[in-house]
Amino acid sequence: MNKMAGIGIIFMVLMYVSSCAQNQDVKQTIKQTMISDKNLDTVTFGAGCFWCTEAVFQQLNGVYSAESGYSGGHTVNPTYKEVCTGTTGHAEVCQITYDPDIISFTDLLEVFWKTHDPTTLNRQGGDIGTQYRSVVFYHNDLQKQLTEEMKTRLDAAYIWESSLVTEIVPFRKFYKAEDYHQEYYSQNSFQPYCSVVITPKLEKFRKVFADKLKEK
Repeated sequence: MNKMAGIGIIFMVLMYVSSCAQNQDVKQTIKQTMISDKNLDTVTFGAGCFWCTEAVFQQLNGVYSAESGYSGGHTVNPTYKEVCTGTTGHAEVCQITYDPDIISFTDLLEVFWKTHDPTTLNRQGGDIGTQYRSVVFYHNDLQKQLTEEMKTRLDAAYIWESSLVTEIVPFRKFYKAEDYHQEYYSQNSFQPYCSVVITPKLEKFRKVFADKLKEK
């Protein structure tokens, strides 16, 4: 291969890479535009292991995204290892972005309370610690009001043998968890914890909320 031909090939490769990068930028811009054009809202739930919570809420029609992370603590930019010590004050949470024209905040609350045990303090099954507490981090006064009202009604209905211990506190800060925690169940469904704990929960969830699921 002569020198000029080699330069030509390099130039073509660089143009291709540049084109791919531009296409990615265009896709990202379109995605952001679509988000801004929608009347989206946000809610933050702590319901035990965020792998479980994310796997549940990302299947609901009207939910744009469900991200695993940490909220409610005092440590800045906490790591998973730090949160697991129970000393950072954070709860494992799922931050949900949704379209209220498709699914209401009340609907999300119903799913939240029916897909974990809100009567066990700092515990969900074998997951024990303050990071696994049941908590709603409300983003505005309306969310606070609706959450308190539903919690009162559920307690009065004696659906569970014990009273609800779910905390209802104002949202302050969300720290997105490490990349390997995102879409965890989707990528690790055959992992022991997923198959033993999450899969049975999802099967029950899909039956109860079949009318609210995204179309496959």
